[in-house]
Amino acid sequence: MPAEQPNDETSDAASSADGEQHLGLVTSAGTVDRDALFALYESSAAVDDDQSVTVTFKLNHDLNKRLDRYLVDRVPFLSRTALQRLIDEDAVRVNGRVAKASTKLRKGDVVIATLPPPPSSEIPAEEMPLDILFEDGEVIVINKAPGLIVHPARSHKSGTLINGLAWHFQHRTSGQLSTVGKEFARPGVVHRLDKHTSGVMIAAKTDTAHWRLGKQFELRQTQKRYLALVHGHPEPHADVIDLPMGKHPTIKERYAVRHDDTGKPSQTVYRVLEEYAGYALVELELRTGRTHQIRVHMSHIGYPLVGDDMYGGTHVTMRDFGGDSDEPLLTRQALHAALLGVRHPISNEPMTFLAPLWSDLRTAVDLLRKHRFDRSLSVGGTLVGVPPSPSA
Repeated sequence: MPAEQPNDETSDAASSADGEQHLGLVTSAGTVDRDALFALYESSAAVDDDQSVTVTFKLNHDLNKRLDRYLVDRVPFLSRTALQRLIDEDAVRVNGRVAKASTKLRKGDVVIATLPPPPSSEIPAEEMPLDILFEDGEVIVINKAPGLIVHPARSHKSGTLINGLAWHFQHRTSGQLSTVGKEFARPGVVHRLDKHTSGVMIAAKTDTAHWRLGKQFELRQTQKRYLALVHGHPEPHADVIDLPMGKHPTIKERYAVRHDDTGKPSQTVYRVLEEYAGYALVELELRTGRTHQIRVHMSHIGYPLVGDDMYGGTHVTMRDFGGDSDEPLLTRQALHAALLGVRHPISNEPMTFLAPLWSDLRTAVDLLRKHRFDRSLSVGGTLVGVPPSPSA
């Protein structure tokens, strides 16, 4: 179905991480459509987890309106206060320049606004164990468990990290997640991890913290390092994988290296920490944030992640790593977000968080060291390094 045309006051378009125009975001009345915005956020996240959605308005007539009042008319699901906050956080530009809420708009002006999913209903609180690494009045940092979905979706209305955080704030500490993204059950979510990837995540407790952290992720001003167990011994021991990625041409849920016009620039740095018989422990650095990036890149060069059967890895048992039972050990991708470095959204102080390995990966590494160990390597540029044994 063709996109609706905007009214005669403005011409409008939206864009996301794929860099394409999405006219369907704007209704025939010239307002942003909430459902279309959600769909665009989903498609944007499928390309790049750290990217946001922008909408562009070009004035065809001289409306002589303040910027904040103009946006109230165009984005009706956000309050004037919320829109003024967006302007204050430099999320709105007029003719390429930072603007004020009081900026008067004229014919020919181009307004580009970075929009969050709009605010809405409360998230049901559910008690669950959470490994909290840090918390203050602005942010909370979690070591996410493997198997835990970050936010509710159409098929998962409960049992998610967001439900657990809502209970945590009500019963253990105080505050709440930011209202940014609340309409689509993802308040406070600044970045995401796959369901089966464990490790460090940060969530925002205030709207100001959310916008400032989101900008750090979008501008690649954060540090992210992962640990992974892979099949084989990567050669060379450190390298940059610079291969474009996009949706798999035939399998809906998968991504792939794409050298056609659908491939987006993607860079992963790997550094081998330890080698075992048939396996290696690798530290990985993301220079871009494509969905499934580490899994696709490592599989493509011939070293898939252990447990990642979607991309060529295999599930393993205790016995596979030298144990004495056939109990399943890694039935998920052996990937852990080990380090996250950001600047505090209010104080601007640098903060670095290290997330200990979860029990399945911890057990796997310990078994490999005991029964399959080959050698440790000293590769420059590592930030996490080899995790110590529990007895160390």
